[in-house]
Amino acid sequence: MELMLGAYKNEFPDIFRTYLRIDPSCFDDLVAAIQDDKVFQNNSNNPQLPVDQQVVIALYRFGHFGNAASNMKVALQFGIGYGTVNLVTTRVIKATCSERFRAAAVQWSSPEAKEAAKAWVASASIPEWRDGWLMVDGTLVPLFQRPGLFGNVWFDRKSNYSMNVQIISIQIFK
Repeated sequence: MELMLGAYKNEFPDIFRTYLRIDPSCFDDLVAAIQDDKVFQNNSNNPQLPVDQQVVIALYRFGHFGNAASNMKVALQFGIGYGTVNLVTTRVIKATCSERFRAAAVQWSSPEAKEAAKAWVASASIPEWRDGWLMVDGTLVPLFQRPGLFGNVWFDRKSNYSMNVQIISIQIFK
C-alpha cells in the first residue's frame, strides 16, 4: 500500500495507472470528492483504513477480474484481511453511488456551454454538423461471474458477462 500511494503515485504514475486504471491526479480528485461521505465515518474502537487506501483497494478490484480480483488475492496484495476487501469495496461503491457524489460528478451542460460547443463544431468542422455537439464513447467492463439476478442480460456479444459504461462529453476548447 505504501509503495502504491508513495513511489508509484508520485514518481511512477504509469505503474500507478496499470494497477488502478486511473491517473494519480484523478485519483486524488476522487478521494477528495468522497472522503467526507458518512460511510467512511464510524464510532467504533477499530478505526477504518484511510479513505485513500480504501479507494486503492476498490479500484484495484475494479481493474482486475477473475482470480486477480478475488478477496484472497487482493487481501494478500495489500496485506489486509480478506473480509476487509469486501467491506472497503462496498464503502467505496456506496460513496460513489450517493446522491451527493452523483450531483457533483454528473452534470448536464448549461445552455451557454452547449451553445459554445455547437459554435466550435460549426467552426472546426462542417457547419451542418453544428447540432452534433456531444461525443459518446463506451466500453465493456467484464464481470467476474454471471450475475445472479437476470444473469443472461449481462451476456455480451464477446461471450462474456459485462456491463456497458458510456461517457457523454461536450468539446470545450480554449
